[in-house]
Amino acid sequence: MKYLVTGAAGFIGAAVSDKLLAQGHEVVGIDNLNDYYDVALKTARLEHIKHERFSFVELDLVQQQALAQLFEQEKFDRVIHLAAQAGVRYSIDNPHAYAESNLVGHLNILEACRHNQIGHLVYASSSSVYGLNETTPFSTSDSVDHPVSLYAATKKSNEVMAHSYSHLYGLPTTGLRFFTVYGPWGRPDMAPYIFTKKILNGETIDVNNHGDMWRDFTYIDDIVEGVVRIADVVPELNPDWKVESGSPATSSAPYKVYNIGHGSPINLMDFIKAIEDELGIEAVKNFREMQPGDVYKTYADTEDLFAATGYRPQVDVTSGVKQLVKWYKGFYA
Repeated sequence: MKYLVTGAAGFIGAAVSDKLLAQGHEVVGIDNLNDYYDVALKTARLEHIKHERFSFVELDLVQQQALAQLFEQEKFDRVIHLAAQAGVRYSIDNPHAYAESNLVGHLNILEACRHNQIGHLVYASSSSVYGLNETTPFSTSDSVDHPVSLYAATKKSNEVMAHSYSHLYGLPTTGLRFFTVYGPWGRPDMAPYIFTKKILNGETIDVNNHGDMWRDFTYIDDIVEGVVRIADVVPELNPDWKVESGSPATSSAPYKVYNIGHGSPINLMDFIKAIEDELGIEAVKNFREMQPGDVYKTYADTEDLFAATGYRPQVDVTSGVKQLVKWYKGFYA
């Protein structure tokens, strides 16, 4: 089968591409290689997944014509759309970057899928869509109408846009709300990477809300397994579905939304302790207030994803942190 993976030089995109190649698929990866973080890490990921069945195209999703030409030329069977401008805090200072990548880019992917009879579009949403929701675990049946960052608002918009294309054109779409992904080759703007780097360098780490925060940390291999498995579960029409009685994560259209996370939140201080233990170094900590755009707790209800794929996350935090630290030391040796 022939896959397009967008954001293929990214943390999750590279790992998903690697998994698909291991399964014998052909993969075309695209990425604009922007400088939101170190481009050298992105190119290193691409080198790591280098394969005879993998081809890479440097392309920005806002380049509508070039994207359309690529779809017409390559004849993809499925699309896994992971490219986006990431980061909650960055969206506060650079909102237009999110409108271009996450809204215009997502629309261009939907249009290209529509015009090329793509069998299934799987795309990245985010746990951040739950916003002001305080009921845990977060369920896809919950309201997600009150995001607390522009990044979250764009991800909520992605889901709504996907539904319109599923309804109008019968395009099967599946949105995945990712919960705090970490592991080898991770993003330098995320806490697990930042903590590892700063503790090793003897620098002070910032601990938000004085450490009283909870995250559903999910190891990269568990995320990848979920993404690849759900690609085989293609949504179908359901004429019996009704707005009044149906879950907002489903539809009469071929449309689904799932949480993808570990399903067991970890206290921030416990996660930091796991890194300290693995490094054998106690962190110098700066305890500070909750930051704009942050949420107190994330916790995924993943029962519907398990029902669809038969897979539950396997990697605990101690094991995951061990692999993260091992990679970091090796990569930056």
